[in-house]
This record gives sequence, structure tokens and C-alpha cells, in this order.
Amino acid sequence: MTSIGERTSMRWIEGGTFSMGSARFYQEERPVRLAQVESFWIDEIPVTNAAFGGFVEQTGYVTLAERPVALGQGGERSFAGSAVFAFPPSPVRVMDPALWWEFRKEACWRHPLGEGSDWTALADHPVVHVAYEDGAAYAAWAGKRLPTEAEWEFAARGGLAGAEYAWGNELAPEGLMLANYWQGDFPHDNRNLDGWRRTSPVRSFPANGYGLYDMIGNVWEWTADDWSLPGQAQAVEPGCCTASAQTSVSRKVLKGGSHLCAPNYCQRYRPAARHPQLIDCTTSHIGFRCVAP
Repeated sequence: MTSIGERTSMRWIEGGTFSMGSARFYQEERPVRLAQVESFWIDEIPVTNAAFGGFVEQTGYVTLAERPVALGQGGERSFAGSAVFAFPPSPVRVMDPALWWEFRKEACWRHPLGEGSDWTALADHPVVHVAYEDGAAYAAWAGKRLPTEAEWEFAARGGLAGAEYAWGNELAPEGLMLANYWQGDFPHDNRNLDGWRRTSPVRSFPANGYGLYDMIGNVWEWTADDWSLPGQAQAVEPGCCTASAQTSVSRKVLKGGSHLCAPNYCQRYRPAARHPQLIDCTTSHIGFRCVAP
């Protein structure tokens, strides 16, 4: 178990009050409101496959995606798996996520793309296919916890009050790619200007003002907060495993966007961006990082 005094891979964030949310992009980010956070430590990088593998090796933990799911009334078919992004060969409707998500047998953190794939070549990439409970279990083992939404956003802003992005107000200043997100027309045309079609190794892009890496893009990150709407916003557009307002399954707030966020579809590669996610749904673009007092 990691000592709670071990802070070599964490950054200390002095607490304070900040303007949370944005009035320029999506309704669920509105209104801009004042939020206050206490001082805290936060992981410098999202939890990697190597780090998660160490946790599993020590504890024998089995993630949700690795547990068989019964199908049919009698549960006669049973297999484990998770949702993996599949590149469509041609343009498709951007409001129909079923056209680019596949539930693949055996897909999990060990096999990021499903049967036959392996995590070892991606040891320094963020772990994916982790459900909320998986992230919480890792955090507890490490003597940490998952961040609140306000803590996460405060840290992601890196001290830049009111900036749209973690580095300023331009997405790609002078054409420079500062995060792993989708360049081109999602979901069929990825121009790979940032160099990565899927996840990228942590620290591949510059840190923000607080010395934190990958707060924007690469993988979405779980927070501890239940999903709610701060203003009078309506539900967000559909996404992989996005819950409807009528669902009885709990939803948590995701932050940061991922390598699948694109200007023509999901401009959520920003500190203020947020998205609801079912706690029992796992995908190839969701990970997490931890915080501690």
C-alpha cells in the first residue's frame, strides 16, 4: 500500500476561490459561479497502466470490465468486455454514438482493444476501461481519493483565471498541439496533428501552470461528484454510455475530455467542460487520477 506521506508524484495546490464553469460553450457548464476549494495534493499525471498493474498485482483486484455479464433471461451466455472506439470508414451521423462504439469481448485494462491486445506496450499510457468503483478502489489502496469536480477544475486551470483552455484562450496557439484531442472531422477523419490516434503516453504534452500533465484530452477522468445541473440546462447530447434523465443508475461527473473530443463534435477539451457517466459503464477513453489532503 502506498504511504499517504508519499507525494513524489503529486503536486500541492493551494486552495482558493475561483470562477467555475463557462458561459461560452455547453449549457451544462452554466452559469459561471464562484467555487471554493481547500488546499490539496493531486496526482501529477493520470494513473497509468503500469501503476494500476501494480495495484492489481498486490491486491488481486478484478475490475468491473473483467467480470462476466449475463445475457438473456436465463443468463445462458456470459462474457466480460467493455466499449472500444471503432473508426468508421466514412462519414456518419455525429449524433449516433452507436456508429463508432463497439462492445468488445475481453476488452478491459489488460486488453485495451479487446481480445488479442495487451497493455504492456502501453505501460506509460493512462489506464482505461475503469469504472467509477475501480478508480475509487485504487485511490483507497493508495491512501488517496478521487477529486471533487471543483478540485479537478481548479487544478486544471493552472492558475489562469477565466481562460478557456488550460494554457490560455487559443486552442492551438500558432498551430501548436498542446493536448491529445481529435484534429479533423470526428469520427471518421483523424488527422493526427498531435501524433496520436488513441491514448498517448503521460507527459507527452506540456504541463499546465501547476505542473500537471494531461488535464486536458487523452482520457476523461472520473470525479467523486454526482451529476447535477448547476443552472437550467438541459441534458447533453448523447455519448457512449451516457445516461438519460430517467435512469436509476448513478451518474458521476467526468472532466477533461479525451482524445475523441473534436471541434465538430465535443469541444470538451477545457477545464470547465463536464459530462455525465454511468458508474457501471467502462470505455476505452475514461481513466482517473487521485487527490489527497
